[in-house]
Amino acid sequence: MKRWYVIQVYAGYEDQVRSDLNMKIKQGNLEEKFGDILIPSAKLKEFFTATESKDQKLFPGYVLIEMESIPETLRLVTSSPRVLKFLGGKEPAPLSKKEIEKIISSMKGEVVVTSAKPEFNENSEVEISDGPFAGFVGIIDKVDKDAEKLTVMVSIFGRLTPVELSFEQVKR
Repeated sequence: MKRWYVIQVYAGYEDQVRSDLNMKIKQGNLEEKFGDILIPSAKLKEFFTATESKDQKLFPGYVLIEMESIPETLRLVTSSPRVLKFLGGKEPAPLSKKEIEKIISSMKGEVVVTSAKPEFNENSEVEISDGPFAGFVGIIDKVDKDAEKLTVMVSIFGRLTPVELSFEQVKR
């Protein structure tokens, strides 16, 4: 039975690996043991330009391959140039149906891929992790979500002093 597996490849060589694998599969007459080979990518929309959106790889350095897990197919894939390994170690771990459906739907644009921004609330305590005040603990006085800035009250020499920080400079 064909299942989806993840192979780690040299970043930037995903297309080359896919074409090499397709060629080796045809040469070995193993088409019935393999299915699709996917490089997960999604259209990246440019906000401030009128240019066409470009494809951006969702997982640089990784390729998804649908195949039967038998010694012959495993050897064909791992012996290909620029292929590092299967995810899962000696016994490759197949992806679940839910995982592969989520990846395919994000490739089709059905799921928006964004980085989750942390929620900060006024009067909550944060630790400063970057900058000249790293290691200090302060209390959030103001939150500017648009600019992704915080005004944090920090005790310096016994006095509360406002310090403006970006979201990335603090941790909860």
